[in-house]
Amino acid sequence: MDSRVEYTELPAKPVAYIFSEDLVKISSRLPSNRNRSLLVHSLVHAYGLLATCPGQAPQRFLVVRPRPAGKKELLAYHTHDYLEYAMNESSDAQNLPEASEFGLEDDCPMFHGIKDYITQVAGATLTGAAVIRNDTSDVAICWDGGRHHAKKARASGFCYVADCILAILFLKRTVPSAYPLKKPRVMYLDLDLHFSDAVSQAFHKPGSTTTAQVLTLSIHHAAPGFFPVSPLASLPDVDNPSFDPFTLSVPLKAGASTKTFLRIWPIIEHVKDIFQPDFILVQCGLDGLAGDPMATFNWSLGGEGSLGWCIQRIVHEWQGKKMLLGGGGYNTPNAARAWTYLTSVVGGIPLPLDADIPEYSGYLRFKPSFTLDVPAGNMQDQNMEEYLQTIEATYEGILSVLHSRMVSPTL
Repeated sequence: MDSRVEYTELPAKPVAYIFSEDLVKISSRLPSNRNRSLLVHSLVHAYGLLATCPGQAPQRFLVVRPRPAGKKELLAYHTHDYLEYAMNESSDAQNLPEASEFGLEDDCPMFHGIKDYITQVAGATLTGAAVIRNDTSDVAICWDGGRHHAKKARASGFCYVADCILAILFLKRTVPSAYPLKKPRVMYLDLDLHFSDAVSQAFHKPGSTTTAQVLTLSIHHAAPGFFPVSPLASLPDVDNPSFDPFTLSVPLKAGASTKTFLRIWPIIEHVKDIFQPDFILVQCGLDGLAGDPMATFNWSLGGEGSLGWCIQRIVHEWQGKKMLLGGGGYNTPNAARAWTYLTSVVGGIPLPLDADIPEYSGYLRFKPSFTLDVPAGNMQDQNMEEYLQTIEATYEGILSVLHSRMVSPTL
């Protein structure tokens, strides 16, 4: 396999880049990632990736200003009581028992601007979903989305709004303009270090014997006590009564590197080929990259099996419309590096990984290397041959079940 990420021809439709100053301002208040959004978008702009060239048509990117989500849109998944409490900034998170009931404590404290954060982030992801659904673009990027731990009535894991779930629910609706009427298939692929518990649980149908419009697939670290604790985070067991071939996990051990991702990637490709999604949502969490404070995986941006390599294949080789979302990532300069690089990959103009950081207002945040790359570290990859063979053997059975469901679908 070729590990290079190459330039591609100008797309027939520009990539939709979801951005507004209001979105960046409110996303930068997120307690777990203060000012991350600001640094990410400022670096994308500093490299000139979104700049338009006079006379060039079509453009590689279309900057789309998101609109805030309305209450009705949020209620498509969240409960009324959760929204009423979370979006009421007079709620006293220190004294009221409701704060604990709704998860608004510890890793998800109330903060100034939380109402605008919920509506803006949900609205941004829904805007991205709308532009690929209405054919404005075939690919959308929303780095401020990807909040995959937020539940129906509870904040969790730094996530206050279930934007991923809201987007999936929106995209799975029957397309009115299609004839004959078609129920779209939506594949959700999660690359975050942590299991996509809320998204996977939302669409899990234990013991189901029919096909489904939504397939979730999470590649993550799983170990006793590692957040989030969920039975769905384990390697699926086709003999378990709760097994659902449309709710899948690939749990990896510590130190997962490009070598491990390269080894398991054919599984991801086979799942996609069998399911044949119309829409693909990719949660591009970065807390599995080397240098992240989570210090659990040893993934990198470049080379075969890297994050950039995976995104190149999804965007430029897979059929279907795609939306890339953000997620975890707690080394803010590295998050800016990674999502800037992925933006260039999606646009077909990949930046060299040894590119110097442009001299701009955020320049000093990128010391000591002052380059774009997020290289691998020295952590040992504990995903040994025996374990990788176990994953492959397990997925032989899973893929067989999935194929049988898709051959004789009953929606």
